Order: sequence, then C-alpha cells, then structure tokens
Amino acid sequence: MGIRSLTRTEAERRAALVAVERYDVDVDLTALPDGPEVRCVSTVAFTCREPGAETFVDCAARVLSATLNGVGLAPAEDGRIRLPGLAEHNVLRVESVQADTTAGEGVHKATDPADGEVYVWMSFEPDEARFVWACFDQPDLKAPHAFTVTAPSAWTVTSNSGDARVEELDEARRWTFPDTPPLSVYNTVINAGPFHEVRREVDGHNLGLYSRSSLAEVLERDADEIFTLTHQGLAFYAEAFAMPFPQRRYDQVFMPEFGGAMENYGCVTWSDAFLRRAAPTPAEHGLLARVLLHEMAHMWFGNIVTMRWWDDLWLNEAFAEFACHWAAERATRHTDAWASHLMIGKISAYLSDQGPASHPIHQPIHDVAQAASIFDNITYPKGASVLQQLKTYVGEDHFRTGMAAYFARHAWGNTTLQDLINSLSEASGRDLDTWRTAWLETAGTDRFTLERDGDTITLVAAADPRPQVLAVGAYARNGDALERRALVRVEVTEPRTTVTGLPSDADVLLINDDDLTFATTRPDPTTRDALFRTAAQLPTAVSRGVAAATVWDMLTTGEATAAEAGRCLTSVLTAETSDAVIEPYLTLAANVSELWAPPAERAELSAAVAAACRDLAGDPGRRQVALRGLARTATTPDDLAWLREQAGDDVDLHWRALIREAELGGDVTAESDRLLARDPDPDAWLRALTVRAALPDAATKAEVWQQLVVDRTVPINSVGLVAAAFWRPGQDELLAPYAERYLEAVPKLHQGGMILAMSYTHRLFPLHAIDPTYIERARDASREAVPVVRLTLLERSDEVSRMLRARGTSA
Repeated sequence: MGIRSLTRTEAERRAALVAVERYDVDVDLTALPDGPEVRCVSTVAFTCREPGAETFVDCAARVLSATLNGVGLAPAEDGRIRLPGLAEHNVLRVESVQADTTAGEGVHKATDPADGEVYVWMSFEPDEARFVWACFDQPDLKAPHAFTVTAPSAWTVTSNSGDARVEELDEARRWTFPDTPPLSVYNTVINAGPFHEVRREVDGHNLGLYSRSSLAEVLERDADEIFTLTHQGLAFYAEAFAMPFPQRRYDQVFMPEFGGAMENYGCVTWSDAFLRRAAPTPAEHGLLARVLLHEMAHMWFGNIVTMRWWDDLWLNEAFAEFACHWAAERATRHTDAWASHLMIGKISAYLSDQGPASHPIHQPIHDVAQAASIFDNITYPKGASVLQQLKTYVGEDHFRTGMAAYFARHAWGNTTLQDLINSLSEASGRDLDTWRTAWLETAGTDRFTLERDGDTITLVAAADPRPQVLAVGAYARNGDALERRALVRVEVTEPRTTVTGLPSDADVLLINDDDLTFATTRPDPTTRDALFRTAAQLPTAVSRGVAAATVWDMLTTGEATAAEAGRCLTSVLTAETSDAVIEPYLTLAANVSELWAPPAERAELSAAVAAACRDLAGDPGRRQVALRGLARTATTPDDLAWLREQAGDDVDLHWRALIREAELGGDVTAESDRLLARDPDPDAWLRALTVRAALPDAATKAEVWQQLVVDRTVPINSVGLVAAAFWRPGQDELLAPYAERYLEAVPKLHQGGMILAMSYTHRLFPLHAIDPTYIERARDASREAVPVVRLTLLERSDEVSRMLRARGTSA
C-alpha cells in the first residue's frame, strides 16, 4: 500500500486519545561521512485518556525494534506502528534507520564539491519527521523535544535549543541539547557538518550564522547585513506582537542542496544559494531581507502558536508573508518591500486566483498529502495581501492589539481560524464573520473599474464584492510627470460605491492606489490607452506598480497584446526610481518578449528591452542589474560583444553572456571550458551545464535532460536555472520529444518530498514546442498525480495556455 498519509479524521481521533509529554531523540550521524545511514532511537512519553484503546505512531524509516511499555510491537506497515492496549501513562521506544539520505524525504546528505566535506540537514514540513524517527507527526500534538546527537568529531551540530553540552568520544562527539519548548514535530531540526560559524551578541540575543566551510568568505562578507536584519526583525516583532522572542539563542544555518528556507524554532535552515558569490543586486538584498523576516515571523506564527490542522496553514504562511513585508517596510532599509511584493508575488497570485487551481485561502484539508498542495500563490502572496487589507480594514492599532491578545492567549498551543478572528473582532469592535467568509472561505478575485457621469464618480465591482477598504488616487500632469492631487479611501460593501472628494480636473484616476486590497482593476474604454502611456509617469513605486500590475493582468487575460504590455513595462523600467523593483520589471519585460510575444514580434520586443538595459547600464547603481538583463535579451552580435566588454572580470556576467550566445547558436564550447577552468566557484559546473542546456543541439539536450530529470544530479536550487535554459524559443524541433517525456515523468515528480515536487513540476513544464492540445493532455495527466503535483501542474498549464493564446497559437 505504500506510506499512508494521515487524514484529518485520524488526527482528530489521535489528538482526542493521547497527549504527548515529551520526546527524547537520540540521533547517530557517525556513518554519514562514508555511508548513507542515519540511526535514531525515539523515546516518546505520552498519556492516554482511554486506557486499553489502540492508536498508531508514524515511522516511515526502517524499524529495527519497537517496544511499548517494554513489550515488543509488530512490524511497521504503511509507515505506521500499531500501538495496542495503551496504558494511562506510556513509554514508546523505537530504534530506526534511514538510508535514503540523498533523494528521500526528511533528511539529506550533501557533499561539497569544493572539498569533499559532507553536510546533513533535516527538514520536516509538513509530515517528514516520520521518515527519520518515530513520532506523532501532526501539528496539534506538541511536546518538548530533547535531542542527543552523536556526530563525527570535526562536525558542529545545530538544533532548536542551542547551547548543547558536548562530550568527546572516540573519533566522535556527543551533543546533548536542552529541552525545547512544546513544539510540533515539524518545527524541530538537526543540521550538522564542518561548519564555518559566526556569532554575535545583540540586545540580549546570541545570534549565530553557519555555512559550509567553502562559503566562509561569503558568509563573513554578508554577516553584518544578516545580523542587522535579524536584530531589526526581532525588535520589530517583539513590539508588534507584545511578546519578545523567548529564547536567547537564534541560529541561521545555510545548507547546500536545500530548497528555500525553513522556520525551525530558534534554528532556521536556509539554502546556501542565498550566499551569493557574485555581489548581490538590490532585488537580491531585498529577497534576503524578506525571507529572513518571513522565517522569523514563524517563530510566533507557527512555532509559539501553531495551527491545529492543515486547513489553517494560512495562519502560518500568509501571516509570515504579510509580516515580513510589514517588518521590512517599518524596521529596515527595505522601505519599498510592498512594491516588490506587488510586482513579484501579488501579480502571480492574481493569475493563480483566476485559474483552475484557485481555492479559498481556508479550505477543508482531507489529509496531509492534500496539505502539501496548498503551499502556493493563494496561501502565500494572496494570503499576505488579504492580511494587509485586514490591517487596513480594522486599523493598524486595533490589528496590533488583537495580535498581542492572540499570542498572550494561545502561546505554545494550537489554534483555528476562529481564534484569530475572535481576537481581532474584540480588539477592533468589528464583526468580522462576513469578512472571514468573503475573504478566507471564498475563492476568486474582485475586479473594479470607475464610471464617470458628469462630476459623479462611481466605483463599480464586476460582481458582488468582498467588504474592503481601498483608495482611489487622483493625478494631474506637471510637465512630463503626474502629481497626486488627492487620495480618497472608500469602504466597499455594495457593487456600486460613489467616490467623493476627487478633483474634477484629474488627468488620471488610479483605483487601489497604495495597493491596500487584493483586487484587479480595469480602466474604462476611454482611458485604456492613457493607462498604458502614463504608467511610467506616476510618482511612486507603488502607484507605478498598481498601473503595471493592471497592464500585466490584462496581458494574461487576453485584453492587451504582448507588444502593448512590453512597451508599457519597458517604459516603467526606464523611469523607475526604486532600485528594489528594477529587477522585477526587467524580468517581466523579458518574459513578455520571450514567452508571451508572437514569434514575429519576439526579436523587436527583446531588442527594446536590450536597448533599455544598455541605457540603464550607464547608471553605476544599476549597472549590474542592467547587464544581467542584457545577457538575457541581447539580440545582435553587437549586443553580445558590448556585454563581454562591459563584463570585464565579472565571471557571473560572462556565464550569462555564454548562455545567451549558446541559445543563439554560437560556438561556445571551448570558451565555456576555459571559463569553467578559471572560475573558483566549486558549483561552476552547473553554469557550464546551463550553457549546454541552451545549445540548439540534439545530443546536448539529451545529456542535459538525463542529468536534470532522470538522474537528478542538479541541486534543487539550480533546477530552475538549467530548465529555463533548456526550454528556449526557436528550438521547437529539438524540444518536442522532451515535451512528451515531461508527461511520462509526471507520475514520479513527487519523489523526494514537497519542495522537489513543486519545483520539478513547475520548472520542467514545456514552454515551447507545444500547442493547446498538449495543455489538455497535461491536465489529463495531472488527474492521476499526487495532490501537490496535480495542483502545481494545473496552475502552470493554465499560465502556459495563456502564453500560447498571446502568441497567437491557441485554438
């Protein structure tokens, strides 16, 4: 039958029956330098409310022995060990071994190509702790955890509570960590390896940073920035939630072959791709800040207070995503964080929420396998945007008061949606039941436009709108720019709302100015062309972003052509004053020319973006970003020659230029080999593989597909880079066989856990060499896939279907 997924009914029954007193977990990593095995002994003390009853414990590792109250247990089946004849007080002891530590779930062994050193990380969301040791793997059975880890003597071990007692053994060391506070098992962690460590004391907190030794120089370079952001975030959240982070130690561990970041209590694990060998761009600095603050927010939303079941995942993820932008804007130098959110996350959420994978933010979740499918654009950027609207709707002071009451009332426990709504309702005096139903339990996106009848201006919803507060900005021309003359907030409760207080002579009226709500907008027919022409003239990053997001949404729905959208986005790009969003605009403009434009228009639109990049490169502060943009959009030999000249000693830019030249059919093999020989980055082989992926050559495509998809030798954080180079326009004949191979791979795309499943399903989806019938075949294939693959595939196929329509290739 395979490994069974825990259902909600089973979780409710188990939580009603047992209460976990503590976990004592003994982990042996000494076999890992030379072999694959992690050995664990998990001792679980728990009580039973119905003595004599039966339940089960989760364990998907190989079980060597298992006893309950000293009595041997039957072998595990389907990733579960039966626990019959429970006493009032119970002690379960399970010895297990996990040998699948390179491609399996829960624990991963990575070898640094720079020096051959081995590192191991563990990551358990949503239910992958069971692949490493025996546990009750559901979020509402929280308990203290005591970890004892035996590791090679040269290794450092990190875990949630830090400050371990270390004993010297023969060729090994034993790390005994203090008890954690009551945690869900998915919030626990062990990382280990011969780390480079940097520590700092800040305002009573002992902050630590770790990386593989070969990245020590980069970690040292970035340490001040990371420590500053960590200090700023801890201070902001302590004040905003009226609860300081309750543990003195806070560690952040940057690990190889890790996808994204994970909010383990007191010990956040990061992909070490965030430690960039090339100097980070402003957008990359902003991303680092937002991810750091997102994972930190989880210390409160997820760790201290945890959702009872996965239908309230948004209580963790949406709040962390909202809070990271709130904190970045208020407490750090990244004051344009909400503008970045709009042009990166929010426009993706608008697209997802209007497609076949849309779902309510809060929805019934049958089992954990289904829960893995909602770590998506609805839960994250839409959820964050809805919470920004909620803060606006109740007022920030009331919002803070409600949050403080929520944490004070529920610390170290589990909650539901209603618990949060109750706290915010009490603080604000607003009845939020209607708001909750409309925003959290109903899928879809509101759409607004304006009607003018003489001096009367009416905000019109396309259907019955959700209750919300939004703003309409009025702008007048001042030379080549637009100036805001008025900003009117409107509370919407009906399909038609009269807007008062706007000047009658405004040249531009901008709906959802300041981006306070989650809703798409449309210009009326008489102002449509003006919106495209004047978006770049608006005075702030957010106002320009609201206009650009409308243009982008019109492209995705077929109401604007690629040429119109490309010209508008390129004009905004050249006028933009916020460094934070230059890179997102470049990405969007390049996407229009590469993915959305009809083939006959592709070169012209790419040339326009390339020309904008050459102009932007004259600004020293934007030179790096502009040259990277040119490396993606260069269309002529002159562009490439100029780029090489400008790159100088910048190895990163030379790799990017080679990828583009390879795509355009250049003979780059010898130059790629020379660059690989002189690049000091031990991961440079991935850059060389990316160059080969772009080549219009059948043998090379076959080689890359084998490594990327079949053998999976490409680390997860580089899958997107290689896949993007593989699926290039103008190579349809070469790529057509791989579109078929993608469909053949769908049944296995979930292997390796949730993060890999999402990444492989999305990144490998064909962008070229397909037609509308392929989209239907992909959707058919999704029906037999596991939920996380099915929903990711539906979402991606819808986006690519819209691209095909914009290219003029839809039926």
